[in-house]
Amino acid sequence: MTHVSSPQLPYYLAFARVKGIGPARIRLLTNHFASLEDAWNANLFELSGSGLDSKSIDALWNARKTISPEQELARAHKAGISALCWEDADYPRLLREIADPPPVLFVKGALTPADNWAVALVGTRKCTVYGREVAETLATELARNNITVVSGMARGIDAFVHAASLKAGGRTIAVLGCGVDVVYPPEHRRLAQQIVEQGAVVSDYPIGTPPDAMNFPPRNRIISGLSLGVVVIEADERSGALITTEFAAEQNREVFAVPGNIFNRASRGPNKLIQTGAKMVLDVNSILEELNLSMVAERLELSQAVPDNDTERQLMQQLSREPTATDELIRALQLPADVVTATLAMMELKGLVRQSTGTSYIALI
Repeated sequence: MTHVSSPQLPYYLAFARVKGIGPARIRLLTNHFASLEDAWNANLFELSGSGLDSKSIDALWNARKTISPEQELARAHKAGISALCWEDADYPRLLREIADPPPVLFVKGALTPADNWAVALVGTRKCTVYGREVAETLATELARNNITVVSGMARGIDAFVHAASLKAGGRTIAVLGCGVDVVYPPEHRRLAQQIVEQGAVVSDYPIGTPPDAMNFPPRNRIISGLSLGVVVIEADERSGALITTEFAAEQNREVFAVPGNIFNRASRGPNKLIQTGAKMVLDVNSILEELNLSMVAERLELSQAVPDNDTERQLMQQLSREPTATDELIRALQLPADVVTATLAMMELKGLVRQSTGTSYIALI
């Protein structure tokens, strides 16, 4: 259902369609006119007095011939999309704090007060097995601590982060470089739907906006803006994930990085960030303690989970945070394969272990 708490929302939606008029120019208009509605309906003389440049005035003047604020609101309502503007009390608190926050945020799903405790996990599309393991582990543990996980729904690290958050029963927010009604990449349609059901897909781009390479760097300011801190898991030195950390630094957000193999391109970005002062992430506590989030939720599931029998205890002694193949466990314990696999399956249900790649497992406690 469309969120309409401010009577000015239709005009924010209309201005979102005017090319070249972003947060700074909207701020000029809201400071000069009594309302954004007055700005939308102003004549040329009144607009020139607002401080708006001639190019922006021309763009607005021409846009008003084809754009109807009321129709923009109806379009959002019909698509099941809500929108939050600056004047809305429910506009995200963290995002409101940044310089030039988006005047209007399109939302599929729902943003809640719980999202005031959010951390962004970002990284490369071409991640390694290590990168995926770290992404899924951090997202899972943040979710279990009631921390909302924010990312960009891109291929690679982003997708693994969202999926792991959902699987752990947590909230997750995907920030898009296109309209919230456009799924990109297209193979993430099911993931997007799951995010909508258990969190939100958001964008400051109007409904129907197609993905464009130029849209993605600016949207990264929203990823960091919605978060208390940004964690880079894997990224090359020119990765978009590093753009997010630049925004984070400007927004006075904490920047974290996961150390990696010095010979791997995907670790160059985070390793360099650590070298220049980013907080090193060795586990989820590196994030929770730095951001004072340790008490947001109790990690009851894992702290109370203990091995029930000798086989489970022996397996826990063999397992670590690095993936261990089932065949290796069978050889080490010298037990029948069916006993080991059945015990591992039960331990996974209890939250003691998690299947990694193929038939490998890692310990969760």
